[in-house]
Amino acid sequence: MRAQVFNPLTALTAVRNLGILAHVDAGKTTVTERMLYLTGATHKRGEVHDGTTVTDFDSQERDRGITIFAAAVSCVWDGHRINLIDTPGHVDFSDEVERSLRVLDGAIAVFDGVAGVEPQSESVWRRADRHGVPRVAFVNKLDRAGADLDAAVESIRRRLHPAPLVVQVPIGREDGFAGVIDLLGLRALVWADGEYAVGPVPDDLLAEALRRRRLLEEAVAELHPGALEEFCAEPSISEATLAAALRDLTGSGAGLVVLCGSAYKNRGIEPLLDAVVRYLPSPLDVPAVRGQDGAERAADPAAPLAALAFKVSATATGRLTYVRVYSGTMRKGDTVLDAGSGRTERISRILRVQADRHAETDLAVAGDIVAVVGPKAARTGTTLCAPGAPLLLEPPGATEPVVSVAVEPRKGTDGDRLAAALARLTEEDPSLAVRTDAETGQTVLSGMGELHLEVAAEKLRREHRLEVGVGRPQVSFRESVLRGVSGLLYRHVKQDGGAGQYAHVVIDVEPLEEGFVFASAVTGGRVPREYVRAVEAGCRDALSDGPLGGHPVTGLRVTLTDGATHVKDSSEMAFRTAGRLALREALRSCAMVLLEPVVEVTVTVPDDMAGGVLGDLSARRGRISDSRARAGTVVITAVVPLAEVFGYATRLRSRTQGRGTFTTRPAGYAPAG
Repeated sequence: MRAQVFNPLTALTAVRNLGILAHVDAGKTTVTERMLYLTGATHKRGEVHDGTTVTDFDSQERDRGITIFAAAVSCVWDGHRINLIDTPGHVDFSDEVERSLRVLDGAIAVFDGVAGVEPQSESVWRRADRHGVPRVAFVNKLDRAGADLDAAVESIRRRLHPAPLVVQVPIGREDGFAGVIDLLGLRALVWADGEYAVGPVPDDLLAEALRRRRLLEEAVAELHPGALEEFCAEPSISEATLAAALRDLTGSGAGLVVLCGSAYKNRGIEPLLDAVVRYLPSPLDVPAVRGQDGAERAADPAAPLAALAFKVSATATGRLTYVRVYSGTMRKGDTVLDAGSGRTERISRILRVQADRHAETDLAVAGDIVAVVGPKAARTGTTLCAPGAPLLLEPPGATEPVVSVAVEPRKGTDGDRLAAALARLTEEDPSLAVRTDAETGQTVLSGMGELHLEVAAEKLRREHRLEVGVGRPQVSFRESVLRGVSGLLYRHVKQDGGAGQYAHVVIDVEPLEEGFVFASAVTGGRVPREYVRAVEAGCRDALSDGPLGGHPVTGLRVTLTDGATHVKDSSEMAFRTAGRLALREALRSCAMVLLEPVVEVTVTVPDDMAGGVLGDLSARRGRISDSRARAGTVVITAVVPLAEVFGYATRLRSRTQGRGTFTTRPAGYAPAG
């Protein structure tokens, strides 16, 4: 283990803010634990199956054996501070990944050496693409039966479409996996008894290593002009040139550095840490943060403060707000501005975070990820900035909930306590939503999936000491336009003393693949611009409840084609009302369709049990899209209505004697069958 020393005054080039991304059970948490152990941040290797990991500290995470909440930790490697966020892999907690990606500069994508790219791997990869987060890949579990680095890399190339640049090849296969060959330096790294030795490439692997290095040189030369120049002029590309080119390609997203190993067997983590330092960007290497008004703020400790809150947590010792400091310096006792609300907050404490443990510090500078105590009104997405230099940052996006359950206290006297507890849950997790059903008066909790709501209900019981009853999950339907109408005229006239209301609009409604688009084709100034905006606002108001069953409406384009005004009685309010009522009337005239949420289900079962599983999926209104054999198992992919997936885990276990597994990912909406 290397001596770990970090100078807090070192330039920001020695800081790495990164996340660990992967499908559930690919080994993210084990990779994190090994990194913490090897860097000296912990003195004992934590194991997921023993419930002793640092980042999965919540009791539910340890009981279920999965990561549910993103956890931040810090460690030091080769003089660099690495701020790590271990993110969930289950699809129900993808918003935790989204909030983490918003504040990261880089990421390690972990893939299972047997399964390769799995459904949630693809989902989190696309999210990272949207945020422009550079990544390196780590193909894990090469010690397992059926593990194949080349097959995993091919699945990355086929399903994720980057250019994988393999910089290591394994020494030995499956149980015989002992180390890796570093293709840049042409040296062997072999692990034994928890330590690794660096030596020459074994003679029987040298020819293959040289062939692989040449393939790496060719792939890099195709993508990088500097490497191409040396490739054409010299017999081979030097290690320094290759490393510099790989860093450039990682930063631009044009290439993906691929490493391999077995985190559980402690093989491959040291080179992975070296790759993090070598290839992933520092806060100075990423573009300056941009405010919603277009103003930019560089990663400079001397610049005015700008920080984004990406997570809020209520602990036994108080309320913690996790922030990424993008510019400036935040000091204990500072007064900061909440740029969204305009109110000021005081920073009473600043904490370095090690999952559920914290160490107090006096300041945080640009590039830091810390937790602060003091802000009372800050929420996920709040910008904290210098009062004299306001800057409002774009908050992380939130996915609309798709599953709902009714929640009620077992004791009638616990109603107020339940309301307060639900308010705290939604504050900590913005992907949860609470409302009161207008017809039944029940409290309805909505979230991203069955497991998401199970975890929320269990938090009410464990942390808030509330006995609650939870109804059967219900999905959120949508309504959409199948066939539109044109030339619908609506005139809104109201006269009840004083100034009246007058608005005359003509609209066309037509189907759209998804979402809502409003356009104006009015000419000659017949409807002034401010009234056009009011008509659009009114149309958006009408989308909240459709004619089929009061469900939200989506998938339509509304065009304002004509209209008329009155000299005295026209107003923005009148045109907004006209827009709302016109669209409601138009929707009643349209051919409408009811949509339900669907998910892509990937089921892995023994090949002798595939027939029964296929029949069960068909009975659940599933559409089979793929079925392929893999090492004695069959992997079945189907699109299934979300309502039919509730309780499927129990059904699959009984059909396959506990040997079948499945994963899901959202696949949008489809007409209800």
